[in-house]
Amino acid sequence: MAEYVVELKHVTKKFPGVVAMRDMHIQIKPGEIHGLVGENGAGKSTLIKVLTGIHIPEEGEIYVDGARVNFRNPVQAMEAGIACVYQELNIVPMLPVVDNVFMGRRPTNRFGLLDYPQMHRIAHEALSTLGHAEINTKMECGKLGIGLQQMVEIAKAVTQDARLIIMDEPTSSLGEQEVKHLMDTVRRLRDRGIAILFVSHKLDELFELCDRVTVMRDGEHVLTDDITNLDEDKLIQGMVGRSLDNQYPKEFGVKGSCYLKAVGLNQAGVLRDVSFEAYSGEVLAFAGLVGAGRTETMRAVFGADKLDSGDLYIKGEKVNIKNPGEAIRRGIAFLTEDRKGQGLVLSLPVRQNLTMANMKKYRRGPLLNHHHIRQVSEDNVRTLRIKTPSINEVVVQLSGGNQQKVVIGKWTNCDADIFIFDEPTRGIDVGAKIEVYNVMNRLVKEGKCLIMVSSELPEVLGMADRVIVMREGRVMAEIARDSDHFNQHDIMKAAWGGEIA
Repeated sequence: MAEYVVELKHVTKKFPGVVAMRDMHIQIKPGEIHGLVGENGAGKSTLIKVLTGIHIPEEGEIYVDGARVNFRNPVQAMEAGIACVYQELNIVPMLPVVDNVFMGRRPTNRFGLLDYPQMHRIAHEALSTLGHAEINTKMECGKLGIGLQQMVEIAKAVTQDARLIIMDEPTSSLGEQEVKHLMDTVRRLRDRGIAILFVSHKLDELFELCDRVTVMRDGEHVLTDDITNLDEDKLIQGMVGRSLDNQYPKEFGVKGSCYLKAVGLNQAGVLRDVSFEAYSGEVLAFAGLVGAGRTETMRAVFGADKLDSGDLYIKGEKVNIKNPGEAIRRGIAFLTEDRKGQGLVLSLPVRQNLTMANMKKYRRGPLLNHHHIRQVSEDNVRTLRIKTPSINEVVVQLSGGNQQKVVIGKWTNCDADIFIFDEPTRGIDVGAKIEVYNVMNRLVKEGKCLIMVSSELPEVLGMADRVIVMREGRVMAEIARDSDHFNQHDIMKAAWGGEIA
């Protein structure tokens, strides 16, 4: 048996105007969980696409079980035993679980018909092996939660006899319990001798799960080492090329007047009597478990969802916001949790995405002032450190962190006073996170009102001036930064429904 399931040697991949991966090497052993980390734009996605046959490298060699291979398409990579569970799950919601497990493959019986009895049996066995025998293989996949849909994707890889399963940011959309189930599943796969390439921005997950970790920076290999030889500082320094002494560079503004006031917001089955006040010059964070109603509250404020009752006040004036357009005119900017589905037009270039939320600002009479658009876009790219070949690059080609920066740039180009950032650092690396925090600091010091929804308690504690804790659609607690309850324990206690003194 070969020492490595998969090995890359001196691999280089180029695109017009950029070298995405240069002289890259990585070795993945059978039955190991191998972490892969790096800043957004470091080349992780390119590496995944080379391994899965989507991209063909210009230079270098790929070996599977010691034999050199030349993947020309994803089917060849799959036949070699390489599978990938992407961050954006590749399922068809309307089809049953069994059809999703066998997507792209058509096992037939002796009559040439799909052999559904065999397919159900194999799918059930795979899900049982993963610890999820309760999943009904006849159920529509879209009726499962995200965590179970992910198990269907993993079952697809298992039934393909994958030797290596790549997991790309697999916990980014999961709740705490779902993350634990996923980690148990990954360990089961490792114990069966399957290699896992685990791509994550969450360093705590790497230390809990991985045997070895590879760090990439600027498309190149920086280091590979046993997890026992690494600590958080070494990984961060490897990723960004410098030490980050303060991961949460909080700066304080001057708290001013109440910019947004919500009184008794109700939405059947979603929100129950939600009230809060948000002030200029401060960061108000909303914390709570998945499904607590934080995002739903923000969507209601922004006019994306209709309220059954309740009142909203902007700078003391009672308003009736019926849609997002009206919210924008009232000075509210909303950086959504789903940047790809709701925050960007992926098929358009960077410059159009950066300026689309306030096109009136860039008009010269009836026509667009393209010089002004170019100037503003180039300023955004420079100040937000957006890694892109040019402002004319299509946004879908950017890494996740750089896409997030484009969304932030879009909203900072509006004449807004109230900024809602929903999970602003989800799925981006530590270096990009600090750049997002610096944007938040700048807005607060300019006297803007900033509301942040976050599932990361260290982020909440690092950046918030006050915290609203929600559970099951209602406010459970309000905790100021100078309070004795401003800590993870008491915030989690309130999120679970407990009383804090």
